[in-house]
Amino acid sequence: MTPQTLENKPAKKILVTSALPYANGSIHLGHLVEYIQTDIWVRFQKMQGHTVHYVCADDTHGTPIMLRAEKEGITPEALIANVHKEHSADFEEFLVAFDHYYSTNAPENKELSQGIYNKLKAAGKIATKTIEQYYDPVKNMFLPDRFIKGECPKCHAKDQYGDSCEVCGATYNPTELINAYSAVSGAAPVRKETEHYFFKLSECEDFLKEWTRSGTLQGEAANKMGEWFESGLNDWDISRDAPYFGFEIPDAPGKYFYVWLDAPIGYMASFKKLCSDTGLDFDEYWNKDSSTELYHFIGKDILYFHALFWPATLEYSGYRKPTKIFSHGFLTVNGEKMSKSRGTFITARSYLEHIKNPEYLRYYYAAKLNSSMEDIDLSLDDFVARVNSDLVGKYINIASRTAGFINKQFDGKLLIPSTYPSVVQEIKNSAKFIAECYDAREYSKALREIMRLADHANADIAESAPWVKAKQGDSAKTELHWDCSRALEMFRLLTLYLKPVLPLLAANVEKFLNISPLTWGSVDDSLVTGHQIQQYEHLITRIDPKLIEAMTEANKENLVATPQVAAPVAAQAVASALPEAEYISIDEFTKVDLRIAKIVNAEHVEGAEKLLKLTLDIGEETTRQVFAGIKSAYDPATLVGRLTVMVANLAPRKMKFGMSEGMVLAASDERGGPFILSPDVGAQLGMRVK
Repeated sequence: MTPQTLENKPAKKILVTSALPYANGSIHLGHLVEYIQTDIWVRFQKMQGHTVHYVCADDTHGTPIMLRAEKEGITPEALIANVHKEHSADFEEFLVAFDHYYSTNAPENKELSQGIYNKLKAAGKIATKTIEQYYDPVKNMFLPDRFIKGECPKCHAKDQYGDSCEVCGATYNPTELINAYSAVSGAAPVRKETEHYFFKLSECEDFLKEWTRSGTLQGEAANKMGEWFESGLNDWDISRDAPYFGFEIPDAPGKYFYVWLDAPIGYMASFKKLCSDTGLDFDEYWNKDSSTELYHFIGKDILYFHALFWPATLEYSGYRKPTKIFSHGFLTVNGEKMSKSRGTFITARSYLEHIKNPEYLRYYYAAKLNSSMEDIDLSLDDFVARVNSDLVGKYINIASRTAGFINKQFDGKLLIPSTYPSVVQEIKNSAKFIAECYDAREYSKALREIMRLADHANADIAESAPWVKAKQGDSAKTELHWDCSRALEMFRLLTLYLKPVLPLLAANVEKFLNISPLTWGSVDDSLVTGHQIQQYEHLITRIDPKLIEAMTEANKENLVATPQVAAPVAAQAVASALPEAEYISIDEFTKVDLRIAKIVNAEHVEGAEKLLKLTLDIGEETTRQVFAGIKSAYDPATLVGRLTVMVANLAPRKMKFGMSEGMVLAASDERGGPFILSPDVGAQLGMRVK
C-alpha cells in the first residue's frame, strides 16, 4: 500500500542538501541559519510521511586549505579531517540531522567530477585557451581568484575578491581588478600566461533563461538572474594551476578542477556514499528523467553558482536538475553585521558553552525565518525575552501548571470525555494551516499561529483554575481530573506542531506523556481515559541574561588576544577591510608603538581553546609575554625564531591565564586565518614600524 500524507496524497521521495561549509574555519551563528532552516523543513517532510534524505559535506579543496595546512605543519588531508570532526560535532549538537555528512575530498566525488567533466567535454562544452593570470612573485604561485583583492571594475567598491564583488554582485576576471594585490603576501602580482580550461556557459544562455523562469527559483532570485543575463554570460574558468589542493583534471597534468566545479558535485557524492552504505539507488534520484524531488538550500551570496553554473553543468552532462533552489538572507546581530569587536561574531561552540540549549536558537531563528531572501536579525535581548515568554511562559506553562495534579491525585492516569470542548478542536483544526506554513518555509507564520493557540490553551486553564478545584476536595475532583487531562491533550498537539523546530524537547515530552513518536497524522489521535503519563519533570528553564553577557564578553576577549586587522597593503584596502571601524586621526595613530619582535618561545595554554602563550624579544634585552588567539592556525614549534609585529605600548591586561603585555598583529576573517604579520626582508629586531 502506498504511504499517504496528511492530505491523502502519495508520499514523495525527496533529496535535500544544504550548502557545503568550507573546511577552513568553525561553524558560526550565521552559518547555522541555513542548516537549522533546512533541518526544520526536512523534519517536517518526514513527519508528513515522505521519504527524505538530507545530505551535506565539508567543502575541502582550494588554496586556503593548502596554505593553512602549510602554516600548521600538517597535510591538507589531516587539516580537513580535524575540521570535519569539529563541524560534525557542532551540527549534531544543534540537532541538524543529516542522513549523511561527507567530504568533497572523497573517491566518489573524484569519480563523479571527472566523469561529468568528460561528459561536458564530449558535449562540446569545454574549451581551452591561453590567458593572462596573476602570479605572486614572492610565493611563486598563480593566485586563485579569492587571493587577489582590489577595486571592483564595475561599481568600484574597494577590497573585493578576484572573482566577484560582494557589493554589486558582478563577476569578472581577476585581471580586471583595479589596483590588485596578493592577499597571500601583499605583493603587487605580475601577469603570466597559462593555459586554462573553460566551461562554455555563454552557449547555455537560452536554456538558463528558460530554466530560471520555470518556477525553480524564488521570484526575487529569478529577477537577479535577469540582471546577469542583461550583462551577458561569460565562459566559466574551471581550472587552476599547481600547487593546488584538489582533483587533477583528466589528461591535463598540473591542472586542477576549480573548487566550485567539484563542490556542488559533492552533493551527489555524499548521496552516492549514502547509497552504497544503505542500498539506495543513486540513479533513481539523479537520472535525467527522475520522478524524485531535489531541493537545495543556499545563501543568497552563492546564488550565481547554483542558479547558473550548476544547472548548466547538470543539463549538459546528462543529470537531473534541482526541483527548487531555496535561497535565504544573511544574519545580523543586534541590527548590525556580526562583529568580533562587539563580541557578536559567535561560533556554534561558543554558544553551546555558554547558553548550552541549542533549541533556544532553533526556535528564535524559526520565529524569524520566511520564504524570502531578506536578512534576519538576532537581537540578543529579544532572543532572551522571546524564548522565556513563548517557550517557558506559554508552551511549557501548560504542562507545568497541570501535570502535577495528574501525578499526585490521580496516579498519573488521565480522564478523557467522549467529546472535547471547542478550544481543543480549534487547536486540531490549525494543523493544515501550520503544515502549509512549514512546507512553504514560512516558519515565522507557523510559530505565530502555534503561540496564538498556546495563549488560548492557557486562557482555558486560567478559566478552569485547577489549583482552586484542587482545594475543593471530592466535590470538584472529577472536573479537576478532566481539566488537567484536557490541558495535556492541548500540550500534546502543540508539541506535535513544534516538533520540527524542537525535536529534542518533543522527544522528552513524548517520554513524559508516554506516547509513540509524533507524526503529522497524530493530530487525528488523542489521549484516552486511563492513559498513564510519567512523572512530570522540568523540561526547559528560562535563559539568564547574564549568560548572553558572558558569551559576548568571552568573544571580545578572543579579539583582544588576536586583533583582526587587514595586512597593511594599501591605505584604501585596509580601510575597506574594516567596515565596522571608525576613522582616527594621524595624531591618534602615532600613539601606537608598533615594534618588530622575535618570537623566542611559544607554547600551548592549558585550558584555553584558542590561545598560545608567546614570549617576544623586542630588543634592548626586553621580553614581553603575550597571549594570542592563534592556536587554530599554528603549531607553537613553527613560530619560534620568527619575526612579527607587536603593539608595544598597549596597557598590560590581566587575563584568566596570566598577564598579557602587548598584542601581536594578525589578519583573519571567516574565510581563513589568523595569519600573524611578518616584516619584510631587512627588518631588524626592535625596529619601530612607521
